[in-house]
Amino acid sequence: MLEDMFNPDSIAVIGASRDVGSVGHSILVNLKKTYKGRIYPVNPRAEMIEGLKVYKSVKEIPDKIDLAIVVVPNKIVPSVLEECGQKKVKYVIVISAGFRETGTEGARLERECLGIVKEYSMRMLGPNCLGIIDTHTPMNATFAAGMAKKGNIAFMSQSGALCTAILDWTLVENVGFSKFVSLGNKADLNEKDFLLEFHRDEKTEVILAYLEGIKEGRKFIEIAKEVSKKKPIIVLKSGTSRAGLRAVSSHTGTLAGSEVAYETAFKQFGILRARSIEDMFDWAKAFSTQPRIRGDRIAIVTNAGGPGILATDACEKEGLKLARFKDETVKRLRSVLPPAANFYNPVDVLGDARPDRYKHALEAVIEDEGVDGILCIVTPQAMTGSDEIADVIVEVSRKYRKPILCSFMGGELMEKGIKILRENGIPNYPDPERAAKTFRAMVAFEENRKKKRGEFVKFDVDSNRVKKIIMEARKKGVTYLGLETLDILDAYGIPVVRSKIVKSEEEAVKVSRELGYPVVMKILSPQVVHKSDVGGVVIGINSDEEAKLSYNKIIENVKRYVPDAEIKGVLVQQMVSGGVETIIGSTKDAQFDNMIMFGLGGIYVEVLKDVSFRLTPITKEEAKEMIKEIKSGRILQGYRGSEEYDIEAISEVLLRVSQLITDFPEILELDINPLVVFEKGKGCIAVDARLTLEGKME
Repeated sequence: MLEDMFNPDSIAVIGASRDVGSVGHSILVNLKKTYKGRIYPVNPRAEMIEGLKVYKSVKEIPDKIDLAIVVVPNKIVPSVLEECGQKKVKYVIVISAGFRETGTEGARLERECLGIVKEYSMRMLGPNCLGIIDTHTPMNATFAAGMAKKGNIAFMSQSGALCTAILDWTLVENVGFSKFVSLGNKADLNEKDFLLEFHRDEKTEVILAYLEGIKEGRKFIEIAKEVSKKKPIIVLKSGTSRAGLRAVSSHTGTLAGSEVAYETAFKQFGILRARSIEDMFDWAKAFSTQPRIRGDRIAIVTNAGGPGILATDACEKEGLKLARFKDETVKRLRSVLPPAANFYNPVDVLGDARPDRYKHALEAVIEDEGVDGILCIVTPQAMTGSDEIADVIVEVSRKYRKPILCSFMGGELMEKGIKILRENGIPNYPDPERAAKTFRAMVAFEENRKKKRGEFVKFDVDSNRVKKIIMEARKKGVTYLGLETLDILDAYGIPVVRSKIVKSEEEAVKVSRELGYPVVMKILSPQVVHKSDVGGVVIGINSDEEAKLSYNKIIENVKRYVPDAEIKGVLVQQMVSGGVETIIGSTKDAQFDNMIMFGLGGIYVEVLKDVSFRLTPITKEEAKEMIKEIKSGRILQGYRGSEEYDIEAISEVLLRVSQLITDFPEILELDINPLVVFEKGKGCIAVDARLTLEGKME
């Protein structure tokens, strides 16, 4: 709990300065303007600053210090922290820059600071940060030019410059904050700690974050899972390019960049992903001022047909439903609107609509039980009084517990109305598309709150067999497993194709007979990963003669195209016919650990990249979601009279793979490709699989 950090009894400003405009002076001035507790400037070369007695060192201050704000040159910071520790200061905010962000020496200095903080059981924000604001304490412990307006939104940001820009913007937009945190380098306290604090804080109802990275990914999302059931978490995540990712060898690893990992984690654990600062604050305004939305049925009220159509298109694009009015609502609209008006959704009150007409229309639709939210559009007409219409919207909003979002489209003629909306907490957007996106975010939050994640399934498996296979690989210094992967899958109850390794044409014939024609043959070589590219695969072998010829042809092709390849034999497998090819895989992400993937095989994964991901372990519900989520998933469900495939069998394999990679964290990557799925009730079978263990690739 960080309560004493945001509401301390006493604050020391170490590095307080007499120089107007300096960071040390600005922080002291901001504190004097806002904070009612005891403030102690520390500066060895001053007696008084801003009318406050100055101390040579924090240790000379006679009283207990809850919070120390450090604004001294980077090389002095460790000695200052040492003094804070000896003084038993609880929290320190290191504003000073020149640490990890500057290179190797700065990183070393930051580690030294962290060591001191841990030694004395202090908690540190920063270094290299702007500071914090709490509007309810109140306290402005930053060097920003202004103080945030009091409100119910908590904001944390990895960019100090973005903090100051947003502070300035929100003063104009009349957006209020509860807490405002600049994270800086996150040497100690990070987004996880503040997410917990915002969750605990009764004054915070909406949580915003600008993050360039997440330091403790798994812990962060586990906390978010609980927080997002009560408070919306809106995150703007930057730095999503794939540059610098580690080399990967599997399909899954290739498809799972850091952007995919963040997208997956946020969606799975209820975090709303904003794509821009505009999105972030559009949504925050609605969440902080409007009642919770009950469903996704939206009514549109407009005085112009064109914007009404734009709003309809935007709602459809965002996956929202246009509300269908009851007959009583339509009759009521007919009784209060002109004959030329549109009485169905979108409701067009016509260009000459005055405030009373808007009021009648809004009240009629908002009282309809089939309406969850209202989008009210106003365009400037000769007879339009934007201020009077805004007054009506405020009145209706106060009377009913349903969210109303507005789009007053235009400039100068709309200014009075927009000002009234802003002052009364009614979000307004320059165009209906932004309002529709905001409604989508509100609906997504409610859907996540109601969603039940379910219980984790635990199958009875032969984990000892898997341990043995992995131990044998480790002894040989091998990290890439081919055929052995099928044995691992079999140990975890996943159906695998019958197969056997042969090392001569005679063995090839014998085994082919045992398995039963038709069979498939594949080269076994650590140097040949993509077997078909070098002629290392033959399918549809139907006789002894074909078995002999195929065996020799595979050996010949590999020797010709990969002359240095170590040939360990040829794999003979029963040939699987019918069904549809799918792929199931897993990979490890640097921030969030294991992810599991599902998609259809062939062109769907190679070209279209039509796949879904989840962080593991997954539940039954999440396995089903993964299957439904892919665009080509309708093929599995039986499209236009075609056969329905065994979705239950796929779901079970996903759950068993989830358990496997959870039980064995040393599995870096896994591909089951293809997993052939048959008609409903007939199961599935893994035809080929490969696995990479953590460690140096051989």
